[in-house]
Amino acid sequence: MKNFFNKFFFTSNNLSDFSKSIKNLSKKTPVSKIFNAINCYSSESEIRYVGGCIRKLLNNEKVDDIDLATNLEPDKVCESLKKNNINYYKTGIKHGTITAIIDNYKFEITTLREDVSTDGRHATVKFSKDWKNDASRRDFTINSIYSDKEGNLFDPYNGKNDLKKGIINFIGNVNDRVQEDYLRILRYLRFFLNYSKVKHNLEIIRKLKMNIGGISILSKERLLDELKKISKLNTLEKLSKDKHSLDLILLIFPELKNVKIFSNLDLNKKKFLEKADFIFYLSLLIIDEGDNADYFLYKYNISKKDQKRIKIIDNFFKEKINLKTFTTNNINKFFYYNGKEAVIDILTFMIIKSKKFDQIIFDLIDHYKNKSKPIMPIGADVLMTKYKLPEGKLLGDKLKIIEREWVNNDFKISDQEVRNIIKN
Repeated sequence: MKNFFNKFFFTSNNLSDFSKSIKNLSKKTPVSKIFNAINCYSSESEIRYVGGCIRKLLNNEKVDDIDLATNLEPDKVCESLKKNNINYYKTGIKHGTITAIIDNYKFEITTLREDVSTDGRHATVKFSKDWKNDASRRDFTINSIYSDKEGNLFDPYNGKNDLKKGIINFIGNVNDRVQEDYLRILRYLRFFLNYSKVKHNLEIIRKLKMNIGGISILSKERLLDELKKISKLNTLEKLSKDKHSLDLILLIFPELKNVKIFSNLDLNKKKFLEKADFIFYLSLLIIDEGDNADYFLYKYNISKKDQKRIKIIDNFFKEKINLKTFTTNNINKFFYYNGKEAVIDILTFMIIKSKKFDQIIFDLIDHYKNKSKPIMPIGADVLMTKYKLPEGKLLGDKLKIIEREWVNNDFKISDQEVRNIIKN
């Protein structure tokens, strides 16, 4: 009976465009199998799309993940999936989340919940069958919109209207919502930068700053994950021009010293950044003349691979840089020892940092995009058979000298040059 009244009072048929979009989503992905499995479990069981995928469809954005909410408890969700031969694993069973896997698609299914207690970082929950109670524990109105697979909305906090107006409204009291999970300060920034059409509510900004100390109890992994979501070209550009957002993010990440670089990008620079990834954006944000990058990498425990990538850029630009640095011969050497990605990184970094347009750098990027790393034609076996060098330290030393000369000479070396190195 409660389900019926919820639908009657809070569900609205959305615009036909949204209905078409949600039906297309149901057709283009195997999510319908999950809807059928849950909805057919019993006469009371129900499942709906929720959160980001609804927000993105309403805003005509690309949907890159699908979250679902259900009134079935987790063990029954597992039972229904198993019964319908749908693979799954218990992602966060304690909080009611099951991840279903069909044809390489992943779908997070979470049981309706109510918070029992929160500590600013984690929540203790109890499972519920009340859709509105589940909506009331979410952070923002634009994230508390649900839909069935036909496009019928359940929108108890009028999130669709807020999304249309570009207003980022917390559900309930701002202090309470932030103190339940301090990550919501960063989430507010992300949603404001991506969806706002109005200025900040200064009272919200004041309350966020009052609670900024709570950020210290969050894991570095959660903070870094949220920063990654913010590190998109359009978002960073808007961030660089928005004083209140900039003040907030620098209270959380004071190492992002170069955000302003995104405020004055011309079309050429934007073109190079459109396909940039998080690590390259991060390098632009944190590399300075001092040890700022080192401190950030240590503080946030970045992976060894990504640390190396950022440090290659950092070390390169610690040297005295001028146009002579970017001769073909110099860059060839760098390319051989560091690889294609590193070359593209330093050249793109130079373009973004440079005040002038320089065709030489642009041409170099095009050149190295399609270039394969040269393979040295002379190996230890050649030195041992052709030049009768015995295996050992001398062989290794001569090989390194030959390699250095070959690289310095634009990947060319004659037999005579090799003989001279061996004799000396």
